[in-house]
Amino acid sequence: MNKYEVLGIVGEGAYGVVLRCRHKETNEIVAIKKFKDSEENEDVKRTTLRELKVLRMLKQENIVELSISQKRKLYLVFEYVERNMLEVLEEMPNGVPSNKVRNYIFQLIKAIKWCHHNDVIHRDIKPENLLISKNGILKLCDFGFARAMTINGSGQFTDYVATRWYRSPELLLGASYGKPVDIWAIGCILGELSDGQPVFPGESEIDQLFTIQKVLGQLPQIKWRCFYTNPRFKGLKFPTTINPQTLGRKYAGVVNGIMLSFMQATLQLDPKDRFTINDAYNHPAFQHEREEYEKTLKDKGGDLKHVSKKTEIPLKSRHFAHKGASSQGVKPAESSQDFENARN
Repeated sequence: MNKYEVLGIVGEGAYGVVLRCRHKETNEIVAIKKFKDSEENEDVKRTTLRELKVLRMLKQENIVELSISQKRKLYLVFEYVERNMLEVLEEMPNGVPSNKVRNYIFQLIKAIKWCHHNDVIHRDIKPENLLISKNGILKLCDFGFARAMTINGSGQFTDYVATRWYRSPELLLGASYGKPVDIWAIGCILGELSDGQPVFPGESEIDQLFTIQKVLGQLPQIKWRCFYTNPRFKGLKFPTTINPQTLGRKYAGVVNGIMLSFMQATLQLDPKDRFTINDAYNHPAFQHEREEYEKTLKDKGGDLKHVSKKTEIPLKSRHFAHKGASSQGVKPAESSQDFENARN
């Protein structure tokens, strides 16, 4: 940190603080995530290691770039991006113009496409974690909650992830989940960008389930089992609703037909019915953006199949520990030794 002058605080959270800093020699402006004492706090250590490992394997234009990490005290030094999507929404309380909505969502799709290609679930997509540069480039950040997939493609991870309004039904119910949780969040971001209001602004976890069903209809009864076996909902009755509003009525005159079809495909109650990220990328709503992007890639000699050249990482090191991971043949990657290795 001696090489940097602190210019101000960008944000503060449970695990540390993000500072806006200037490199004293180069004058480069960076964002430094300074963690609390990671040697004594296992939660901080685990979160720090997770974010560091994920960012080292994810190099893509719409994912915030990790510059360096300090060895003795762990700091993560990132490129500095001027503002986040929450600030954009505060400036435009009635929503963002439709062409910008389409542009931002396609950039988010590209970021998640690269995450999912590397079998990483972000799990905490929300406006605060979407940085917007002065040139309109979207950067997905904050991978402290991100997890790599198990070998069989899904798992029972920690259930308290994602800010409530952007949480999918399976996350709220405490069921097993996978990549579709990120697809759900994309749909929520699309709706919020379109009219300036969160799609499902629940006031509690159970109210969140009710708010979702008021628009999308009743969850299948088979999903109720997760509710009644989840200790968080002990003694509570599963929220039910009739005559849902539907997304079509909620966004009439705001989200057009082709974009509405995309939104509906991302906000399916059953994760098996949701778009995959490749479905999202290839949707007709983004034909212009996709053609322009692929033309640019081709002109630069890039790989059209994937966003950029995949970092070669051994399979075992691409999977992080979670409850029950060892029983599924996945090597835990959050031991003290792994943490030390990541710092060197």
